[in-house]
Amino acid sequence: MSHRTHELHDEFPDAIEKIRELKANDAHFTRLADRYDGVNQVIHRIEIGADAASDERTEILKKQRLSLLDDLAGIINARG
Repeated sequence: MSHRTHELHDEFPDAIEKIRELKANDAHFTRLADRYDGVNQVIHRIEIGADAASDERTEILKKQRLSLLDDLAGIINARG
């Protein structure tokens, strides 16, 4: 199992500047990015063993992260 952190800049390495711009100027994008970061942090803590969670809870969180990532990608691509 990989314990990558899945930060936005890792997921979209070609859009780092666009992400900065969106975070500075788009409140909806910022809210989604903040939610993504929060869910991502919880998953990372579970994966490294700092927090405990059932497999079901972990899968729910991973699906939430993926959904948020899809939403963020849509915004990045629409503005790219």
